[in-house]
Amino acid sequence: MSTFYVKPGISEKRKEYYGRLNKKNTAPLWEVLGKLVTPYPQPECVPALWKYSDVRPLLLESGDLITAQEAERRVMVLENPAMRGLSQITHSLYSGVQLVQPGEIAPSHRHAASALRFVLESSGAYTAVDGERTTMEPGDFILTPSWTFHDHGNPGDRPAIWLDGLDVPIVNMFGTSFAEHYPGETQEVTKSEGDAEARYGSNLLPVEYKPERPSAPVFNYRYSKSREALEQVRKNGPIDPSHGFKLQYINPATGGPPMPTIGAFLQLLPSGFTTRAYRSTDSTVFCPTEGTGRSTIGGQVFEWGKHDVFVVPSWCTVSHSADSADVVLFSFSDRPGQKSLGLWREESVEE
Repeated sequence: MSTFYVKPGISEKRKEYYGRLNKKNTAPLWEVLGKLVTPYPQPECVPALWKYSDVRPLLLESGDLITAQEAERRVMVLENPAMRGLSQITHSLYSGVQLVQPGEIAPSHRHAASALRFVLESSGAYTAVDGERTTMEPGDFILTPSWTFHDHGNPGDRPAIWLDGLDVPIVNMFGTSFAEHYPGETQEVTKSEGDAEARYGSNLLPVEYKPERPSAPVFNYRYSKSREALEQVRKNGPIDPSHGFKLQYINPATGGPPMPTIGAFLQLLPSGFTTRAYRSTDSTVFCPTEGTGRSTIGGQVFEWGKHDVFVVPSWCTVSHSADSADVVLFSFSDRPGQKSLGLWREESVEE
């Protein structure tokens, strides 16, 4: 594809002129236009894979080095190799793998950034949001919406580990970060477990419901129910050539995304199935929760298994292949934010 704009040559007279502009905190657009307005997305982030077998022992080691109270949140940040030091997995999203040891509590706080949790390991651990605790089971998708107090606890006898996804880079890009601690270590529990699901997650809403925030009022999407839905979709067909059987998590009160900036998805790839190559403008983080396979991302092949994490940059061609067993892929991206601004695109790619 041809470049949108070719930078003009530079002469001594122009160089002298640019020097005078610089002293006045100004600059010539024509010198940088080609970098600012590109003919197609040119993200700095690159395709990358984090093996759970590498990350997990390092995360567990941190449990012996720093307490949950000292760390605030004991997390291994997944930094994109092309963006080290920025705590970003894509341009717009942060991601990490968090640990809460048996008997520990991650203190209650809140922040402007919206967060999601995809549970990898848990035997009775919980997250508390806005006065309600929910038990975390492997494969559950859990929200902590913007400016809601949340804490985590693990009364079980095994480590609890989950994948975090936050819109911290978006919040910081706007210069709108706020955060504060709850007065105590944990927030007061004012609702019984399952209250939010009963009120908002059963195709029912309280009479004259008025949303308090743009995020979904239900905050735990149980894997057991989501997995069952995928199986029903598989039985009824048809299969999408680019995505297999793919569903998006929604705000049950609006039908929109669960959070205004972050979307999340769950897809089933039948045994031996290979998707048609496609690309989209939302850089996407994937985490397999069942099965093994591989993804070809921009010509590179990445072999993955359960709980590995990999990222597909914006407008990078990708296809997925399942091995001999069915595969279930969880993923999240900034698609809702892009859609709200009219920026999102997706297309199949002929190979």
